[in-house]
Amino acid sequence: MFLLADHGYSTYSTLIVTRNEIVEKRPDLVQRFVDASAIGWYHYLYGDSAKGNALIKASNPDITDAQIAFSIKTLKERGIVDSGDTLKFGIGAMTDTRWKDFFDKMVEIGMVDPKTDYRKAYTLEFVNKGVGLDLRPK
Repeated sequence: MFLLADHGYSTYSTLIVTRNEIVEKRPDLVQRFVDASAIGWYHYLYGDSAKGNALIKASNPDITDAQIAFSIKTLKERGIVDSGDTLKFGIGAMTDTRWKDFFDKMVEIGMVDPKTDYRKAYTLEFVNKGVGLDLRPK
């Protein structure tokens, strides 16, 4: 496994994306979805992953229990889902600092116009609330 983050690529690799209209008109729905996603990840990584594994196997019948066990172990060891800012703010954590760092790198190599308001691409409104931290083993 080669993580781009290990080589300076500091962007977030997995995001929850929705329309601005949903954020503005149904923030309660967005919050519940974000919270449920974080809680689901804690249960999957540190609790009973049997239901999640059954769904994975139903979608991919060639995968074995050993492969799934290896994947969960690797997710934990490599901190793919739960590391860095998530240790303090919870799974799904994001920071303005990290968004700015990635933006600056993209400007530096000419991928993005420096006049772009990158802050319009995200919100921290629904994250960094510590949802699920109590589910992480001590």
